Amino acid sequence: MTAYIIRRIIIGLIVLLLVTMLVFLLVRLLPGDPLVVFLGQSFTQMQQRITTAEYEALKHQWGLDRPLYIQYVDWLGKALRGDLGRSIKVNEKISTLIAERMPRTIYIGLVTLLFSSISGILVGIICALRRGTWLDNTLTTIANIGMVIPVFWLAILLMYLFSYKLRWLPTSGWVNPFDDFWGHVKCMIMPFLSMAVGSVAGLARIVRSCMLEVIAADYIRTAWAKGLRERIIVMRHQMKNAMIPVVTMLGGSLVGVMGGSIFIETIFAIPGIGLLTTRAIFDQDYQVVQATVLLFGLVIIMSNLLVDIIWAWMDPRIRYA
Repeated sequence: MTAYIIRRIIIGLIVLLLVTMLVFLLVRLLPGDPLVVFLGQSFTQMQQRITTAEYEALKHQWGLDRPLYIQYVDWLGKALRGDLGRSIKVNEKISTLIAERMPRTIYIGLVTLLFSSISGILVGIICALRRGTWLDNTLTTIANIGMVIPVFWLAILLMYLFSYKLRWLPTSGWVNPFDDFWGHVKCMIMPFLSMAVGSVAGLARIVRSCMLEVIAADYIRTAWAKGLRERIIVMRHQMKNAMIPVVTMLGGSLVGVMGGSIFIETIFAIPGIGLLTTRAIFDQDYQVVQATVLLFGLVIIMSNLLVDIIWAWMDPRIRYA
């Protein structure tokens, strides 16, 4: 088991290193100059305001005059020491910007993951136990539709319906729950629904499939022959053996939540890591983009590692693969 975990950690670190290299190169291939954004002027106006020497001094200040590989090694070395650099746009420490916004992104992600996990598993179990009934057909159809709906499209649709037409919910924004709890609930209903629908649908489908695979097994028929109650058979026998693929799906749901936060926070103007990343991309703020992608990549790799460990613990045969 120890060797299996070490191997997975090494693979995760290699993947994270490759992701940082790819992002580092891609953001520098974008057209435009981040110093132009920093100065808040067009390039022609910038040339009128500062001399060439001053412009070169700014490039040297931000380390943009060095070769790319030196910039990457320097940035990676500082990141390993916890120094993520400063934002070119607002000239603040990136660690401070992330610390201010991270609690909101974590909060939205955890609530969405908890809601989608419980709802998806319950819907999947109900569909499997009532296979072929109108309830199963209805819930399965809704799940199939939910899986193919893009997050951003659903968010815009909900905003149009509940904010523009019905005027029940605010269009966007963030309200601190400690200042106004009900105002916070109203602001978060649409973001939570937008992010949770796809995860609930995916979990419901896979739980249904896994439950149906084990429902015809010999040990399940034996349990029924013994006269055990349905609740005991489902919880002690069917669920235990059907949960291994579900654990993998839960790890994928976390990845989906992290990716969906970029769209949701941007659409609903929630000041989290997703909105910070989007604005940094449009502002060509290299340092912020690199830091947030590193953070997202680390979370995703750690979640996959956790899923692998839980999977190996639930089924000892996996660790030898």
